[in-house]
Amino acid sequence: MSRREFLKRAGVGAALGVAAAPSIAQTPPTVRWRLQTSWPKSLDTTHGGVEAMARRVGVITEGKFEIRVMAAGELVPGNQVFDAVAGGTFEATHTLSTFFIGKNPAFTFDSGIPFGLNARQQAAWFNWGGGAELLRDVFKPYGLINFPCGNTGVQMGGWYRKEIKTVQDLKGLKMRIGGIGGSILSKLGVTAQQLPPGDIYAALEKGTIDAAEFIGPHDDEKLGLNKVAKFYYYPGWWEGSAQNTMLVNLKAWEALPKAFQEALECAAREQDTMMTASYDAKNPIALKKLVGAGTQLRAFPKAVMDACYKASEETMAELSAKSADFKKIHEQWTKFRDDQNLWFRVAENTLDSYRYAASGAAAAAKK
Repeated sequence: MSRREFLKRAGVGAALGVAAAPSIAQTPPTVRWRLQTSWPKSLDTTHGGVEAMARRVGVITEGKFEIRVMAAGELVPGNQVFDAVAGGTFEATHTLSTFFIGKNPAFTFDSGIPFGLNARQQAAWFNWGGGAELLRDVFKPYGLINFPCGNTGVQMGGWYRKEIKTVQDLKGLKMRIGGIGGSILSKLGVTAQQLPPGDIYAALEKGTIDAAEFIGPHDDEKLGLNKVAKFYYYPGWWEGSAQNTMLVNLKAWEALPKAFQEALECAAREQDTMMTASYDAKNPIALKKLVGAGTQLRAFPKAVMDACYKASEETMAELSAKSADFKKIHEQWTKFRDDQNLWFRVAENTLDSYRYAASGAAAAAKK
Protein backbone atom coordinates (compact mmCIF):
# COMPACT_ATOMS: atom_id res chain seq x y z
CA MET A 1 0.00 0.00 0.00
CA SER A 2 1.40 3.40 -0.95
CA ARG A 3 1.93 6.07 1.67
CA ARG A 4 -0.66 8.27 -0.06
CA GLU A 5 -3.28 5.46 0.01
CA PHE A 6 -2.57 4.73 3.67
CA LEU A 7 -3.04 8.35 4.69
CA LYS A 8 -6.22 8.58 2.63
CA ARG A 9 -7.74 5.54 4.32
CA ALA A 10 -6.61 6.63 7.77
CA GLY A 11 -8.19 10.03 7.22
CA VAL A 12 -11.51 8.51 6.22
CA GLY A 13 -11.44 6.20 9.27
CA ALA A 14 -10.64 9.06 11.62
CA ALA A 15 -13.43 11.13 10.18
CA LEU A 16 -15.89 8.28 10.61
CA GLY A 17 -14.71 7.79 14.16
CA VAL A 18 -15.26 11.43 15.01
CA ALA A 19 -18.71 11.33 13.45
CA ALA A 20 -19.73 8.13 15.19
CA ALA A 21 -18.49 8.96 18.68
CA PRO A 22 -21.00 11.71 19.47
CA SER A 23 -23.84 9.51 18.20
CA ILE A 24 -22.93 6.80 20.69
CA ALA A 25 -22.31 9.26 23.53
CA GLN A 26 -25.61 11.01 22.99
CA THR A 27 -27.75 7.87 23.12
CA PRO A 28 -29.60 8.16 26.43
CA PRO A 29 -30.30 5.13 28.58
CA THR A 30 -33.83 3.83 29.11
CA VAL A 31 -35.11 4.66 32.58
CA ARG A 32 -38.28 3.26 34.12
CA TRP A 33 -39.74 4.66 37.32
CA ARG A 34 -42.78 3.87 39.42
CA LEU A 35 -44.80 6.65 41.05
CA GLN A 36 -47.68 6.06 43.43
CA THR A 37 -49.96 9.00 44.17
CA SER A 38 -51.96 9.67 47.32
CA TRP A 39 -55.16 9.90 45.26
CA PRO A 40 -57.79 7.50 43.93
CA LYS A 41 -58.01 7.17 40.15
CA SER A 42 -61.45 8.83 40.15
CA LEU A 43 -59.85 12.22 40.86
CA ASP A 44 -59.14 13.33 37.32
CA THR A 45 -57.47 16.59 38.30
CA THR A 46 -55.02 15.39 40.96
CA HIS A 47 -54.31 11.79 39.95
CA GLY A 48 -55.10 12.55 36.30
CA GLY A 49 -52.73 15.50 36.36
CA VAL A 50 -49.87 13.23 37.41
CA GLU A 51 -50.67 10.87 34.56
CA ALA A 52 -50.49 13.87 32.20
CA MET A 53 -47.12 14.82 33.67
CA ALA A 54 -45.76 11.31 33.13
CA ARG A 55 -46.95 11.33 29.51
CA ARG A 56 -45.21 14.66 28.96
CA VAL A 57 -41.93 13.28 30.31
CA GLY A 58 -42.25 10.33 27.94
CA VAL A 59 -42.84 12.57 24.93
CA ILE A 60 -39.98 14.94 25.77
CA THR A 61 -37.53 12.05 26.19
CA GLU A 62 -38.88 10.14 23.16
CA GLY A 63 -39.96 7.26 25.36
CA LYS A 64 -36.59 6.85 27.04
CA PHE A 65 -37.85 7.95 30.48
CA GLU A 66 -41.00 6.07 31.40
CA ILE A 67 -42.93 6.82 34.61
CA ARG A 68 -45.61 4.31 35.55
CA VAL A 69 -48.27 6.08 37.64
CA MET A 70 -50.34 4.14 40.17
CA ALA A 71 -53.14 5.23 42.46
CA ALA A 72 -53.18 5.20 46.26
CA GLY A 73 -52.86 1.72 47.70
CA GLU A 74 -51.66 -0.06 44.58
CA LEU A 75 -48.17 -0.58 46.01
CA VAL A 76 -48.41 0.61 49.62
CA PRO A 77 -51.13 2.20 51.76
CA GLY A 78 -51.54 5.91 51.07
CA ASN A 79 -50.06 6.96 54.41
CA GLN A 80 -46.84 5.05 53.68
CA VAL A 81 -45.75 6.71 50.43
CA PHE A 82 -43.24 8.99 52.18
CA ASP A 83 -41.32 6.11 53.74
CA ALA A 84 -41.63 3.99 50.60
CA VAL A 85 -40.01 6.63 48.40
CA ALA A 86 -37.39 7.54 50.99
CA GLY A 87 -36.49 3.86 51.30
CA GLY A 88 -36.36 3.27 47.55
CA THR A 89 -39.39 0.95 47.29
CA PHE A 90 -40.39 3.10 44.33
CA GLU A 91 -38.89 6.28 42.95
CA ALA A 92 -41.53 8.97 43.47
CA THR A 93 -44.90 9.92 44.89
CA HIS A 94 -47.37 12.73 44.33
CA THR A 95 -48.87 13.85 47.59
CA LEU A 96 -49.51 16.68 50.04
CA SER A 97 -46.45 17.12 52.24
CA THR A 98 -48.53 18.29 55.17
CA PHE A 99 -49.77 14.70 55.55
CA PHE A 100 -46.37 13.93 57.04
CA ILE A 101 -45.87 16.78 59.51
CA GLY A 102 -45.56 14.18 62.25
CA LYS A 103 -42.05 13.60 60.90
CA ASN A 104 -41.19 17.29 60.62
CA PRO A 105 -43.69 20.16 61.07
CA ALA A 106 -41.71 22.27 58.57
CA PHE A 107 -43.11 20.08 55.77
CA THR A 108 -46.32 22.08 56.00
CA PHE A 109 -44.63 25.02 54.25
CA ASP A 110 -44.37 22.78 51.19
CA SER A 111 -48.17 22.59 51.07
CA GLY A 112 -49.54 25.74 52.64
CA ILE A 113 -49.90 27.51 55.96
CA PRO A 114 -53.26 28.32 57.59
CA PHE A 115 -54.30 31.89 56.72
CA GLY A 116 -51.15 31.98 54.59
CA LEU A 117 -50.21 32.43 50.96
CA ASN A 118 -52.54 31.81 48.05
CA ALA A 119 -51.49 29.67 45.07
CA ARG A 120 -49.78 32.49 43.18
CA GLN A 121 -47.97 33.71 46.28
CA GLN A 122 -46.86 30.17 47.15
CA ALA A 123 -45.34 29.81 43.67
CA ALA A 124 -43.62 33.17 44.10
CA TRP A 125 -42.18 32.18 47.47
CA PHE A 126 -40.99 28.77 46.28
CA ASN A 127 -39.44 29.94 43.02
CA TRP A 128 -38.27 33.47 43.81
CA GLY A 129 -38.55 33.97 47.55
CA GLY A 130 -36.07 31.39 48.84
CA GLY A 131 -38.65 28.68 49.52
CA ALA A 132 -37.06 26.03 47.30
CA GLU A 133 -33.69 26.27 49.04
CA LEU A 134 -35.20 26.21 52.54
CA LEU A 135 -37.50 23.27 51.86
CA ARG A 136 -34.93 21.16 50.07
CA ASP A 137 -32.63 21.50 53.05
CA VAL A 138 -35.45 20.05 55.17
CA PHE A 139 -36.24 17.14 52.84
CA LYS A 140 -32.61 16.18 52.10
CA PRO A 141 -31.90 14.36 55.39
CA TYR A 142 -34.83 12.06 54.56
CA GLY A 143 -33.26 11.18 51.21
CA LEU A 144 -35.88 13.13 49.25
CA ILE A 145 -36.12 16.10 46.90
CA ASN A 146 -39.40 17.96 46.36
CA PHE A 147 -40.94 19.46 43.23
CA PRO A 148 -44.16 21.51 43.20
CA CYS A 149 -46.54 19.66 40.90
CA GLY A 150 -49.98 21.23 41.10
CA ASN A 151 -52.00 23.49 43.36
CA THR A 152 -55.70 23.31 44.14
CA GLY A 153 -55.93 26.97 45.11
CA VAL A 154 -58.09 27.96 48.09
CA GLN A 155 -60.03 24.91 49.23
CA MET A 156 -63.48 24.63 50.73
CA GLY A 157 -64.07 24.34 54.47
CA GLY A 158 -65.66 20.93 54.27
CA TRP A 159 -68.93 19.02 54.70
CA TYR A 160 -70.86 19.01 58.00
CA ARG A 161 -73.88 17.11 59.25
CA LYS A 162 -74.94 20.12 61.31
CA GLU A 163 -74.61 23.89 60.96
CA ILE A 164 -71.63 25.68 62.50
CA LYS A 165 -73.11 28.88 63.94
CA THR A 166 -70.75 29.48 66.86
CA VAL A 167 -67.33 28.36 68.09
CA GLN A 168 -69.18 26.18 70.59
CA ASP A 169 -70.55 24.09 67.70
CA LEU A 170 -67.02 22.88 66.99
CA LYS A 171 -66.63 21.22 70.38
CA GLY A 172 -66.85 17.46 70.19
CA LEU A 173 -66.97 17.45 66.39
CA LYS A 174 -65.26 14.42 64.86
CA MET A 175 -63.73 15.67 61.62
CA ARG A 176 -61.59 14.26 58.86
CA ILE A 177 -58.90 16.86 58.37
CA GLY A 178 -55.23 16.28 57.68
CA GLY A 179 -52.11 18.19 58.52
CA ILE A 180 -51.73 21.27 60.61
CA GLY A 181 -55.38 22.28 60.27
CA GLY A 182 -56.32 19.37 62.51
CA SER A 183 -53.88 20.49 65.21
CA ILE A 184 -55.39 23.97 65.17
CA LEU A 185 -59.00 22.82 65.28
CA SER A 186 -58.21 20.49 68.17
CA LYS A 187 -57.59 23.63 70.25
CA LEU A 188 -61.25 24.49 69.65
CA GLY A 189 -62.55 21.09 70.69
CA VAL A 190 -62.52 19.23 67.36
CA THR A 191 -61.37 15.61 67.29
CA ALA A 192 -59.27 15.53 64.13
CA GLN A 193 -58.80 12.34 62.12
CA GLN A 194 -56.60 11.86 59.07
CA LEU A 195 -58.26 9.47 56.63
CA PRO A 196 -57.24 8.61 53.06
CA PRO A 197 -59.50 10.24 50.43
CA GLY A 198 -61.02 6.90 49.48
CA ASP A 199 -62.25 6.31 53.06
CA ILE A 200 -63.99 9.64 53.63
CA TYR A 201 -67.39 8.78 52.14
CA ALA A 202 -67.82 5.58 54.16
CA ALA A 203 -66.78 7.27 57.41
CA LEU A 204 -69.31 10.08 56.90
CA GLU A 205 -72.04 7.67 55.84
CA LYS A 206 -71.56 5.43 58.90
CA GLY A 207 -71.32 8.39 61.27
CA THR A 208 -67.77 7.54 62.28
CA ILE A 209 -67.06 11.20 61.64
CA ASP A 210 -69.36 14.25 61.73
CA ALA A 211 -67.55 16.36 59.16
CA ALA A 212 -64.87 16.10 56.51
CA GLU A 213 -62.81 18.41 54.35
CA PHE A 214 -61.16 17.35 51.14
CA ILE A 215 -60.52 19.79 48.31
CA GLY A 216 -63.36 21.60 46.58
CA PRO A 217 -66.57 21.20 44.54
CA HIS A 218 -65.15 19.26 41.58
CA ASP A 219 -63.39 16.56 43.62
CA ASP A 220 -65.86 16.55 46.51
CA GLU A 221 -68.70 15.79 44.11
CA LYS A 222 -66.70 12.91 42.60
CA LEU A 223 -66.33 11.42 46.08
CA GLY A 224 -70.08 11.84 46.62
CA LEU A 225 -69.67 13.76 49.88
CA ASN A 226 -72.83 15.78 49.22
CA LYS A 227 -74.83 12.57 49.57
CA VAL A 228 -73.78 12.03 53.19
CA ALA A 229 -73.55 15.60 54.56
CA LYS A 230 -75.75 18.60 53.76
CA PHE A 231 -73.85 21.70 54.88
CA TYR A 232 -70.89 22.84 52.78
CA TYR A 233 -68.72 25.52 54.40
CA TYR A 234 -66.12 27.96 53.09
CA PRO A 235 -63.34 29.01 53.04
CA GLY A 236 -60.78 26.32 53.83
CA TRP A 237 -58.60 28.74 55.80
CA TRP A 238 -56.10 25.97 56.58
CA GLU A 239 -55.19 25.64 52.89
CA GLY A 240 -55.23 28.94 51.06
CA SER A 241 -52.60 27.22 48.98
CA ALA A 242 -52.70 23.44 48.79
CA GLN A 243 -49.56 22.85 46.79
CA ASN A 244 -49.28 19.25 45.62
CA THR A 245 -45.75 17.93 45.59
CA MET A 246 -43.82 15.26 43.78
CA LEU A 247 -41.41 13.73 46.28
CA VAL A 248 -38.53 11.93 44.58
CA ASN A 249 -35.94 9.59 46.02
CA LEU A 250 -32.77 11.69 46.05
CA LYS A 251 -30.46 8.92 44.85
CA ALA A 252 -32.80 8.10 41.97
CA TRP A 253 -32.90 11.81 41.04
CA GLU A 254 -29.13 12.17 41.12
CA ALA A 255 -28.74 9.07 38.94
CA LEU A 256 -30.87 10.55 36.16
CA PRO A 257 -29.15 12.01 33.10
CA LYS A 258 -29.28 15.80 33.14
CA ALA A 259 -31.69 15.85 30.18
CA PHE A 260 -34.11 13.59 32.06
CA GLN A 261 -33.90 15.79 35.16
CA GLU A 262 -34.80 18.79 33.03
CA ALA A 263 -37.69 16.90 31.43
CA LEU A 264 -39.11 15.85 34.80
CA GLU A 265 -38.83 19.30 36.35
CA CYS A 266 -40.28 20.94 33.24
CA ALA A 267 -43.29 18.59 33.23
CA ALA A 268 -43.86 19.15 36.97
CA ARG A 269 -43.80 22.93 36.51
CA GLU A 270 -46.28 22.64 33.66
CA GLN A 271 -48.64 20.62 35.82
CA ASP A 272 -48.21 23.12 38.65
CA THR A 273 -49.90 25.66 36.38
CA MET A 274 -52.34 23.33 34.65
CA MET A 275 -53.83 21.86 37.82
CA THR A 276 -54.79 25.24 39.25
CA ALA A 277 -56.26 26.28 35.92
CA SER A 278 -58.23 23.03 35.74
CA TYR A 279 -59.73 23.51 39.19
CA ASP A 280 -60.59 27.14 38.47
CA ALA A 281 -62.43 26.05 35.33
CA LYS A 282 -64.25 23.06 36.87
CA ASN A 283 -65.12 24.18 40.40
CA PRO A 284 -67.78 26.78 39.46
CA ILE A 285 -69.64 24.22 37.36
CA ALA A 286 -69.54 21.61 40.14
CA LEU A 287 -70.56 24.13 42.81
CA LYS A 288 -73.68 25.19 40.89
CA LYS A 289 -74.55 21.54 40.39
CA LEU A 290 -74.14 20.74 44.09
CA VAL A 291 -76.25 23.68 45.22
CA GLY A 292 -78.89 22.80 42.62
CA ALA A 293 -79.06 19.29 44.10
CA GLY A 294 -79.73 20.59 47.61
CA THR A 295 -76.34 21.32 49.15
CA GLN A 296 -76.58 24.10 51.74
CA LEU A 297 -73.70 26.52 51.11
CA ARG A 298 -72.51 28.38 54.21
CA ALA A 299 -69.72 30.81 55.11
CA PHE A 300 -67.97 30.30 58.42
CA PRO A 301 -69.22 33.01 60.83
CA LYS A 302 -66.69 35.75 61.59
CA ALA A 303 -66.50 34.69 65.25
CA VAL A 304 -65.47 31.18 64.13
CA MET A 305 -62.90 32.58 61.71
CA ASP A 306 -61.48 34.85 64.42
CA ALA A 307 -61.15 31.94 66.84
CA CYS A 308 -59.44 29.82 64.19
CA TYR A 309 -57.03 32.63 63.33
CA LYS A 310 -56.09 33.06 67.00
CA ALA A 311 -55.57 29.31 67.39
CA SER A 312 -53.46 29.30 64.21
CA GLU A 313 -51.14 32.01 65.52
CA GLU A 314 -50.76 30.12 68.81
CA THR A 315 -49.92 26.93 66.90
CA MET A 316 -47.30 28.70 64.78
CA ALA A 317 -45.61 29.99 67.95
CA GLU A 318 -45.67 26.56 69.57
CA LEU A 319 -44.20 24.83 66.53
CA SER A 320 -41.48 27.47 66.25
CA ALA A 321 -40.53 26.83 69.88
CA LYS A 322 -40.32 23.05 69.31
CA SER A 323 -38.76 22.82 65.83
CA ALA A 324 -35.65 24.65 64.65
CA ASP A 325 -36.56 23.85 61.03
CA PHE A 326 -40.06 25.29 61.44
CA LYS A 327 -38.77 28.41 63.20
CA LYS A 328 -36.15 29.12 60.54
CA ILE A 329 -38.60 28.84 57.66
CA HIS A 330 -41.46 30.58 59.48
CA GLU A 331 -39.38 33.69 60.16
CA GLN A 332 -38.33 34.02 56.53
CA TRP A 333 -41.79 33.06 55.23
CA THR A 334 -43.52 35.63 57.44
CA LYS A 335 -41.51 38.50 55.97
CA PHE A 336 -42.36 37.32 52.47
CA ARG A 337 -46.04 36.96 53.38
CA ASP A 338 -46.23 40.48 54.77
CA ASP A 339 -44.83 41.94 51.56
CA GLN A 340 -47.25 39.85 49.52
CA ASN A 341 -50.19 41.03 51.64
CA LEU A 342 -49.17 44.64 51.03
CA TRP A 343 -48.95 44.20 47.25
CA PHE A 344 -52.11 42.13 46.83
CA ARG A 345 -54.09 44.51 49.04
CA VAL A 346 -53.08 47.46 46.87
CA ALA A 347 -53.81 46.09 43.41
CA GLU A 348 -55.30 42.60 43.28
CA ASN A 349 -57.80 42.90 46.11
CA THR A 350 -58.95 46.38 45.07
CA LEU A 351 -59.73 45.32 41.52
CA ASP A 352 -61.22 41.96 42.50
CA SER A 353 -63.50 43.45 45.15
CA TYR A 354 -64.78 46.08 42.74
CA ARG A 355 -65.44 43.74 39.83
CA TYR A 356 -67.22 41.17 42.01
CA ALA A 357 -69.58 43.87 43.25
CA ALA A 358 -70.01 45.48 39.83
CA SER A 359 -70.69 42.25 37.95
CA GLY A 360 -73.05 41.09 40.69
CA ALA A 361 -75.02 44.34 40.52
CA ALA A 362 -75.18 44.12 36.72
CA ALA A 363 -76.48 40.55 36.86
CA ALA A 364 -79.10 41.48 39.44
CA ALA A 365 -80.26 44.41 37.28
CA LYS A 366 -80.92 42.05 34.37
CA LYS A 367 -83.31 39.87 36.37
